[in-house]
Amino acid sequence: MPLFRPPSEAYSLIIQITRGCSWNRCAFCEMYSSKKFGIKKLDDILSEIKRAAHYDNSIRKVFLADGDAMVLSFNKLMPILQALNDAFPKLTRISAYARPKDIAAKSNAELQQLHEAGLKMLYVGVETGNDDLLRRINKGETAASTQKGLLKAKQAGIKSSVMILNGLGGKQYSQAHAIDSAKLLNMVQPDYFSLLVLSFPFGEEHYKKRFDGEYIPMNIVELIEETRQMLLHTELQQSVFRSDHASNYLVLKGILGADKQKVLTQIDLALQNPALANLRKEWQRGL
Repeated sequence: MPLFRPPSEAYSLIIQITRGCSWNRCAFCEMYSSKKFGIKKLDDILSEIKRAAHYDNSIRKVFLADGDAMVLSFNKLMPILQALNDAFPKLTRISAYARPKDIAAKSNAELQQLHEAGLKMLYVGVETGNDDLLRRINKGETAASTQKGLLKAKQAGIKSSVMILNGLGGKQYSQAHAIDSAKLLNMVQPDYFSLLVLSFPFGEEHYKKRFDGEYIPMNIVELIEETRQMLLHTELQQSVFRSDHASNYLVLKGILGADKQKVLTQIDLALQNPALANLRKEWQRGL
C-alpha cells in the first residue's frame, strides 16, 4: 500500500507485479512517493495468482499493478500473462498502467504476442502534448515518444486509455498545453480519453517548487476555458471522452467526435453562467 487503479478497474482482480513507479519523478505526482520501486519475484507473483484462483477462478478482468507494469521485459511479462490465462479460464482482459517509452521498447512482434496473451488495455498518463511543459514537469517523455508508444500499442491491437491534466501548466502555459495536447490526441486517436484537473495532494506550494518555471494557478472558469480550447482543436473519430473524475468541476461525457459540438455547447453554457452550470463545489470533488 498505497495501491492505485483506474476507476474502470473497480471490479478487476489486482495482481501487484511491481512496487511503486520506476520513474517516480513527475512534478505533479505523489502516488508512489512513499515507495521504493521494485519488481516482485516471479515465484511470488505466480503464487498469488494461484491463491486468487483457489478462491475464485471465474475472474474475467485483471489489472497489473503498480505504476508501470510494462517496464518489465517481454520475457518477464509473458509467464505472468500465461499463468493468469491458465488460472482463470473466463479471463477476457488484462490491463495495466504504462509509460510510452516502456511500450516503445518492445518490438511489434512482442506487443502482438502480449495482446494475444490477453493484454487488451493500457492506461497512459500523457498529461500534455507540449514538449516544453513535459520538460518542466519532469515527465521523462516527449510528444514524439508518447506518440510512438501509443501508436505501437494500437498497431498491436492493444487499446489505450490516455489521461490529460487540465491546468497542468497554469495560466502562462494554458494555450500551448491545450492546443498541443489536442494535436497529440489527433495523432494517436486513443480509444479512451480522460481529462482530469491537476490536484495538489501536498499543497500548491509543493508543486510550485517542483515545477521548472513560474506556475500561476488557474481559477475554475479558466480551467473550463482551457478545456474548451483543447476540445475545440481535437479531430477525434471514436474516442470515448470522460471528464467526470472526482477532480473535475464540470462533468462532461461523450464520443469524440460525434458528440464534440454537444460537449462544446455544454461548456459554453457553463462559461456564460457558471452559477447555473451545476459545477461541483470543492467539498463535492472528494479529493
